[in-house]
Amino acid sequence: MSKGLFLSFEGIDGSGKSTQARLLAETLRAAGCDVVLTREPGGSPGAEEIRALVLQGDPDRWSPETELLLFTAARRDHLERTIRPALAAGKVVICDRFADSTRMYQGRSGLRAQVDALHDTMIATEPDLTILIDMDPVAALGRAKARATAEERFEDFGLSLQEQMRAGFLALAQEYAHRFRVIDGNRPAEAVAADVLHTVTDAL
Repeated sequence: MSKGLFLSFEGIDGSGKSTQARLLAETLRAAGCDVVLTREPGGSPGAEEIRALVLQGDPDRWSPETELLLFTAARRDHLERTIRPALAAGKVVICDRFADSTRMYQGRSGLRAQVDALHDTMIATEPDLTILIDMDPVAALGRAKARATAEERFEDFGLSLQEQMRAGFLALAQEYAHRFRVIDGNRPAEAVAADVLHTVTDAL
């Protein structure tokens, strides 16, 4: 489908994955790479509108089934308008979250089969490399809540969800071991960034 390189960052809320995605983009640009840094939900005008719907408001605002449809709609628009054109142009796409987050968050209520079926039908794209920033859920949740933004709907589910998501992401890293790389996020950002760069350099 493409001649570019598609990288995704995954992890629980507050794990530092957004910071690491940004730092990697800056480093690769300085090295002469043509990089598109994007995020999910979001990354295109339509998907950014959906982002506000799913990340703000009461934790029980949407059922898991409705969440799944909203996230998939956002991802489809993002894929069509941002990711595929960039890859076709030979760029490096760095995405803060992608389908693995949907497998975890929207698949958490016994919907994993539906998540996979909808993904296969409407998205049918996986990253070339996925960096999982693994972090202690207590520390990560504290960091996430300290940001005090309007986009805290999933953080408001509390520690139990973060613990569940961490275990799920680690299991997913084993399921898709060919593209996942797990990096310890319980360290200073500079140390984590060095490991990220080393891992991605091998892939490049």
